[in-house]
Order: sequence, then C-alpha cells, then structure tokens
Amino acid sequence: MTEWTLSGFGDEIDEDPAVQLSVLLGVGASHLEFRSAWGVNVADMADEDVDRLHALLRRHGMRVSAIASPIGKTGVYDDAATEQARLKRVIAVARRLETRYVRLFSFYRPDGVAAAEVRDIVLSRLRGFADAAERESVVLVHENEKAIYGDVPERVLDIVESVGSPALRLAWDNANFVQVGVRPFSDGYEALRPYIEYLQVKDARAADGVEVPAGEGDGELRETLTALRDSGWTGFASLEPHLHDPARPDVLSGPRRFGEAARAFAGLAGELGVRLT
Repeated sequence: MTEWTLSGFGDEIDEDPAVQLSVLLGVGASHLEFRSAWGVNVADMADEDVDRLHALLRRHGMRVSAIASPIGKTGVYDDAATEQARLKRVIAVARRLETRYVRLFSFYRPDGVAAAEVRDIVLSRLRGFADAAERESVVLVHENEKAIYGDVPERVLDIVESVGSPALRLAWDNANFVQVGVRPFSDGYEALRPYIEYLQVKDARAADGVEVPAGEGDGELRETLTALRDSGWTGFASLEPHLHDPARPDVLSGPRRFGEAARAFAGLAGELGVRLT
C-alpha cells in the first residue's frame, strides 16, 4: 500500500503549539508544518521560543515536516537584502527543528505591472535563495500562492526550470490554482509533476473561491492524488484547509473544522488506497 506522511499547519488550529500538537496527534498526523506559535511568525521567533517548541515536539513525539515561511510573500521591489536575511534566519530555525524543507513564494508585483516585467528580478532573487539553500543543505518548496509571480502553472514551471537548482522544488496547492482560474490537474499536473516535492492539502470552489474540505471543491484533488499515487510519489501531505469557523475567528480553521478537513482527506486517501502515517 502507498504511504504518505500526514502533517498540518498547526497555527490553523490554535496559537498555542501545545494545542496544535494535541489536535494534530488526534487526527493521526505525525508531523507539524510550522508557521507560527504563540502568535509569533517563524521569521520573527527568538531562539528561546524555538527551543521551547522543540521541547514540546519531543514531548509529543512529533517532528516538523516543513517551515512554512513567509519568504517571498513580499513586494518584488522590496529590499532584497532584508528578505535574504530573513531567509537565513528561517533556515537556522529549520536546522534547529530538524527539517529539510522551507516553503517560500515568488513575490507580489505592483498593480498594473505585467508578470513579464518582473520576471528577471524574480528569477534572480530566487536564484539567490536557492544558493543559500544549497549551502545549508535544505530544500525550498515554492507554493503557488494567489497573485504572486508563480501563481499559474506556466510561470511556476518557468521558475523551477530557469533557476535550475536541486534546492528549489514545488509545494503543490490545488485550491490556490482554483482561485486564479486554473484547473489544477488538467492544466498543470503533467508539466509540474517532475518537480512536486510537497503537497498542501486544500480544496476550493471555482465559482466563488471559497475553501472547502478535500474532494468537495473544483481542485481536481481526486485526479491529482490518484496520479501522484500511480507515479510512485511519496512525501508529506500537509493539511492547510482554511475552513474558517465563526466560533474561532482568531485562527484560519480552529480545532473543529481542522478535524473536519482531516477526516475528509483521510476518507479520500483511503478510497485511493493511500495510507496516511
């Protein structure tokens, strides 16, 4: 049976990492994708708090699948040195938390500026990030976030092939593709499959862009997961549901809706003969 490793964005559940880890364990996850804890983003976290988190992970018997950094989720013309320094800090946290993956993005451009106008600067900056990752033996995984340079399959492919580094691969997000008018599997999977390293589990409706549990939207999740299974892909499947519980407006999903997302994905994976560990 095919096995994938289940992880999840803990801060979608609660700001307290102890709650994050307890809920993740309850839904069968063995790993945490770390973006923030105690309301502090990973890029801004002090060493002592990173150590506190590391100790919590050990007590819960869990590990970190990836650092969900905010690197590249900034303006393409913002100061390059500042972002390079933030990446250095995030990589240091990744090393402390014993994970080799760091998520990042490919920059927002100003209104009215065409993607082609910023291509060279995006690629140059990502090449610099990849150089840093190669030196530190970590792997950057680019997420296809809405409205960044790499938000559609053609530009995602341009990034990974033009940078040409083994330290830059892809974090695939079906819902984000839906939200920019892309049919993820039909329009992007075949070209991008060689570079898919990491799976963000999220689905959305094409009509209004609203996120829904896995398999209930237009993200062609069943087709994508089936093809990944059939290709022999193994790796982290990380729950990032964005389901929004009115009772928990302080977080993106909250424990109840995060559990709903986990059950939906587990059901879909089970139907496809994929075991989540």
